[in-house]
Amino acid sequence: HRPAPPVFRSGRAARIVQWVVGTAFLGFIFAVIAVALVVQYYSASLPSTDQLANYDPKVVTRLYSADGKLMAEYAKEKRFFLPLSAIPKQVQQAFLSAEDKNFYSHQGVDMWGTARAIRENVLNVGKGKSLVGGSTITQQVVKNFLLTNEKSIERKIKEAILAYRISNSYSKEKILELYLNEIYLGQGTYGVAAAAITYFDKSLDQLATEEVALLAAFPKAPAYFDPAKNYDRALERRNYVISRMREDGVIDEAEEKRAKATKIITQHRSKDEVVRADFFSEEVRRALASMYGSNVLYEGGLYVKTTLNPTYQDYTD
Repeated sequence: HRPAPPVFRSGRAARIVQWVVGTAFLGFIFAVIAVALVVQYYSASLPSTDQLANYDPKVVTRLYSADGKLMAEYAKEKRFFLPLSAIPKQVQQAFLSAEDKNFYSHQGVDMWGTARAIRENVLNVGKGKSLVGGSTITQQVVKNFLLTNEKSIERKIKEAILAYRISNSYSKEKILELYLNEIYLGQGTYGVAAAAITYFDKSLDQLATEEVALLAAFPKAPAYFDPAKNYDRALERRNYVISRMREDGVIDEAEEKRAKATKIITQHRSKDEVVRADFFSEEVRRALASMYGSNVLYEGGLYVKTTLNPTYQDYTD
């Protein structure tokens, strides 16, 4: 038998290609319709994003002695608010490297980042490595401000929709500012400014690379990566963040090696820097609560300078 003419084979191949393309196109159309229906269904019950425009965080009220030494702190959530312009660039970049490399290029949801996270987690099964997250910084803002911590597909869908809305309503700078001031970083602290004081007794501009990287290591699981409880896990995660900072061009190779070779050393505020005057502080606390109410006292971030003289106070002990 003679083989079929080339024209016949070419026609058959063309029909197969047309069928594949047509099927793929129909599948795409159905997928778009399905996504649109899901978005429409969940959009009706979503909270408004307007509250983000008037962010009024709960911040610490602090009492000081006459010479400026700290006496006491009162807060429901230990936080010190800083505008983004006052947060050092290296701190901002460390969190971007650790949590959301493509923050400035995506629209709230990073599809490629999510796919990479799924792939890495699958490849790391059984290797004892920590899970790689797929949520963007914008999605974390949604979770912290607008939704609950419930783990469900429904919540993730709502989170994605709201993240897209926020990205189209607010600047990237505003979203990052909200995130860096609201994120929980362990030991009762919220936001990077309070965490720097809690873990290192320093302001943000005094932090070294390895210290910045440790703070950026916490959002995934603050207690799990707390060096006081799990030093080895904290070191591994901190060094991972340092590596990401090097890959993203935040630091050079020499700084990466130096930072990784440095041990984790946390430092809490010295007792000598805090004035002990419990009864006096309590009287001031009661007076403030009476004058301004408990909400202002514990959430308003009051700066209170008292008349107490630490030298005279020492004489009474």
